[in-house]
Amino acid sequence: MRRPSLAEVLKHLPEAARELVSDILLAANERKLRIYLVGGPVRDLLMNRAVRDVDLIVERLGDADAGALAAALDRVDLKVTTHDRFGTVTLRAGKAEVDLATVRSEVYAHDGALPTVAPGTLEEDLRRRDFTVNALALPLSAAARSSHAGIVDVEDGLVDLEEKRLRILHRRSFHDDPTRALRAARLAPRLGFSLTRASRSALRNALRDGAFGRVSGDRLRREIIKLFDDASLGPDPSRALRLLDDWHVLGVLEPGLSLDRAVVAPLRRLGKSMADPTWPAARWKPWVSGLMIWLAPLPPAQRRRVLQRFAVRGDRARLIVDHPKHRDAWLRALKRARGRGAIDAILVGSDEESLHALSAQVEGPLRRRIARYACQDRARRLPVNGLDLLELGLSGPSVGKALLRIRTAYLDGALETREEALALAREIGSRPRVTSRIRSRSKLSKAGKARNRPVR
Repeated sequence: MRRPSLAEVLKHLPEAARELVSDILLAANERKLRIYLVGGPVRDLLMNRAVRDVDLIVERLGDADAGALAAALDRVDLKVTTHDRFGTVTLRAGKAEVDLATVRSEVYAHDGALPTVAPGTLEEDLRRRDFTVNALALPLSAAARSSHAGIVDVEDGLVDLEEKRLRILHRRSFHDDPTRALRAARLAPRLGFSLTRASRSALRNALRDGAFGRVSGDRLRREIIKLFDDASLGPDPSRALRLLDDWHVLGVLEPGLSLDRAVVAPLRRLGKSMADPTWPAARWKPWVSGLMIWLAPLPPAQRRRVLQRFAVRGDRARLIVDHPKHRDAWLRALKRARGRGAIDAILVGSDEESLHALSAQVEGPLRRRIARYACQDRARRLPVNGLDLLELGLSGPSVGKALLRIRTAYLDGALETREEALALAREIGSRPRVTSRIRSRSKLSKAGKARNRPVR
């Protein structure tokens, strides 16, 4: 496979990162350091796919390493974050972000443990990676390009790339890091690859030996987040979960956990909504919506246990556990609702994650009505506000009631102008006094009846 030119590499990188990478290479060339693009970015570049992340490694030369190279960059906007445990440095400048690491080796104290990192060689660094197609290095700096005529490939990763295979680099790879199974389930649908037979056998051995039981909930949650975030790139999240179910990974993570057939279509719709430009680009957590849908068929106690295993706590855990109950209540009300104002009154104040999950769990006209609320109605501003109603003499709960009535009428098209909204507010403001007199008379009447009632 032909090695891309430096100009071609830079062209494929995220636009925001190109200048920062050029500065890194300039500093590396001055110091005759070998810099490589490595891992997933090389894979995606060779597949002519968009490169989202920039991962660079530098071969140590005396005291020069990733940290020293980062310190040599002369940029006032540069922010450097050092991760000593893993020997990496994250560089940020404006919207650009680049991960820079010194070549490393690693060992695992036990199955499922985080690795202990030590200095290593380029080959050792590549061999510690998850799959052969990610164990590729593309020389970038002048010193690196003169040392390697082509792409550095230690384990026939280029062949696997051509054959669309995911293959681990050694038989205990899933023992060392069981989260690689979740990564395989993400990558396979996204890339159109399949896990090799030998790799599946190695995964079964890791499952049999209990390697997954030692993985922390935080690490599992991070992989689940990535699984649902990947849906924004096109893959259906249910496909990754189906692979994990077929590989018997889900049931090992938590007894009884699986992928219910009833949630496959809703998860597919959730993935499509993430890539739908008509949905507003609000800040939300797709993985929370995904867990709401995925775990909905489980009993509440089991949902809690799964969330504990994934280290999901606090308000998000409560939202996910309670979602089926809230969903059913919303759907009962929505089926009775007539008009856009009524739908707004039901869904107003709903959190973004629940709204996405709810939309994905229904079909046909009801889903279109929810989407219309999310994409159009909830962002519409009324021709009046609370201060306007206070100036009319309304106060306390009357203001909120009037705004709700005005909003319903406005969304239903019953009023359009500020004058019409104020007129409705005046009409609403006059009603509480009449109501209070009726209530007063009712109370007096009841009191009189009580006084005249004979004592038994």
